[in-house]
Amino acid sequence: MEDLAARVQSKLLEGLAHQQNGRLDDAEVAYRQVLALEPRHFDALHLSGVIAAQRQDSAGAATLISQAIAVNPQHAGAHYNLGYALEDLRQFAAAVASYDRAIALQSDHAVAYNNRGVALSALREHAAAVASFDRALALDPAYADALYNRGVALGELGQHRAAAQSFAAALQLAPDYPFLLGMWLYARLRVCDWDGLDGNLACLADNLAAGLAVTPPWPMLSLSGSGMLQRAAAETWARGKYAAAPTPPRRGPRGKIRLGYFSADFRIHPVALLAAGLFEVHDRGAFEVIAFSFGPDTGDDMRKRLEKAFDRFIDVANKTDAEITALARAEGIDIAIDLGGYTTDSRAGIFAGRAAPIQVNYLGYPGTMGADFIDYIVADEVVVPPSHRLFYAEKIAAVPIFQVNDRAGHGGEITLTRAACGLPETGFVYCCFNNSFKITPAVFDTWMGILKAVDGSVLFLFADTEEAKDNLRQSAVRAGVEATRLVFGGRVAANEYVARLRLSDLFLDTLPFNGGTTASDALWAGLPVLTQIGESFAGRMAASLLTAVGLEPLVTATPDAYAALAMELGRNPDRIAGLREKLAAQRLTSRLFDVSHFRRHIEEAYRQMIARSDAGLPPDHISVGIR
Repeated sequence: MEDLAARVQSKLLEGLAHQQNGRLDDAEVAYRQVLALEPRHFDALHLSGVIAAQRQDSAGAATLISQAIAVNPQHAGAHYNLGYALEDLRQFAAAVASYDRAIALQSDHAVAYNNRGVALSALREHAAAVASFDRALALDPAYADALYNRGVALGELGQHRAAAQSFAAALQLAPDYPFLLGMWLYARLRVCDWDGLDGNLACLADNLAAGLAVTPPWPMLSLSGSGMLQRAAAETWARGKYAAAPTPPRRGPRGKIRLGYFSADFRIHPVALLAAGLFEVHDRGAFEVIAFSFGPDTGDDMRKRLEKAFDRFIDVANKTDAEITALARAEGIDIAIDLGGYTTDSRAGIFAGRAAPIQVNYLGYPGTMGADFIDYIVADEVVVPPSHRLFYAEKIAAVPIFQVNDRAGHGGEITLTRAACGLPETGFVYCCFNNSFKITPAVFDTWMGILKAVDGSVLFLFADTEEAKDNLRQSAVRAGVEATRLVFGGRVAANEYVARLRLSDLFLDTLPFNGGTTASDALWAGLPVLTQIGESFAGRMAASLLTAVGLEPLVTATPDAYAALAMELGRNPDRIAGLREKLAAQRLTSRLFDVSHFRRHIEEAYRQMIARSDAGLPPDHISVGIR
């Protein structure tokens, strides 16, 4: 017995030495030898599970660590490691339970509290997550990970000022923490806190130009209008987060082309509201259309409509990225269309694993994904003219208009009075219902100049936090404009939102991040939109919409031209009336709101992608229906 115990201990120590030096294969051999001698050896089982986790085999890790816990249920580290593996398997409730057991055994386990908070956030229990991060920080006040994760959870709760403070504290501790600077600046934009913003943006741009990981891609759409900086941010993110798999082989002789649309937003959400009609009218003689839904099942009317719109609607919310990729391959998906990009709850890892031979970035994310696993981005020649292709890692699939605009089922019309919305009975109403993070100091200064130049005018804004309203009012007063000339509205039902738009006289767009859905909503409501065209996709969306509906004169090129036209229209009711009449006449005959027109062109683009792939050719720029 002593000889057996000595052999077991010797092999265990050998495995530990190999594992500590990164020789995982040798360590695994040693642990197997231990288990051959003593099948229920806790350390060998536990450490074998840790090796499996290091190799991204989370299922194997969970199995081995669970076996170890069966031997010794009093080991806090094993429960923690099991929670980590379960979290990676997207078994978040089970992960929280494992972290709870680890904490019960070791009450000062700050890392367990932090990871527990991450799992709770994944379950959308953000308030509980914040409490867990707070406990981690009480144990370790210098815990930058917990501060960062706390900021993310606070943002999900709409507590953007507190989120910014959490990010700022993390920056103090770890100035080089990956992607933190952009998150801090974005949280501040959410409440229109612009103090020192210019210097911060210059620092951000310098760091991006140097190849540093300082911001996720999404905040860059608001923080900078530079196409090259947006691409740099996306490429840095993609390199740091994903390892692209080889492209799967092309499917053999096919009948219908199989399209897979992937989204977390198959519910009442701007992406679904825009695209539902497309899914319904796809040519079923040529295409099979399959949804892969990894968002919540809200059970709302849009979710029910979409479940019927697809040939098959597959709920994959509880599957890992690798499992979804494998399922898409098993389904023989020819073209995988990512409707989320880098937006909330997106799952770019599905595409990094190569769900299909052809992968497309469309609609949800108005910018490059900067990833070698995305082949095409759907655009038009306004949002991405040929001279701007260098800003995109993808090849451009150009159609006559990039944005599909379904307008069915958006609720019955209602009528509101100005008084009901806090607006004056007389005077010109400018409005902007873009999110507050799209309002920059430069845009706001231009707006204040417009209000000062047009007597009796007001600006009707969307703001969903009191902090944003307060900061905008204070900025207005500093610019010499009475705070009462800003009127705010929060989130409302779709029909009330459209009624608000109809009370307004002119929609003032933002830059560098234009309105997309909001601009098309305004045009559908009969409200002219004034925009300044930028360089990036996000900064050219409204110009595309206005071009498609025949209102190109409302696309300006400079801040001065934008302001001058806004002032002229505010002083000239006849011209505004003329624009409204033109919009009313062209709204239903233009390509902007013609889903069938869009469907024909996107389907031809898909066919051309397939033709290149079947011919063994790499992706290249495609142009369909462009005059």
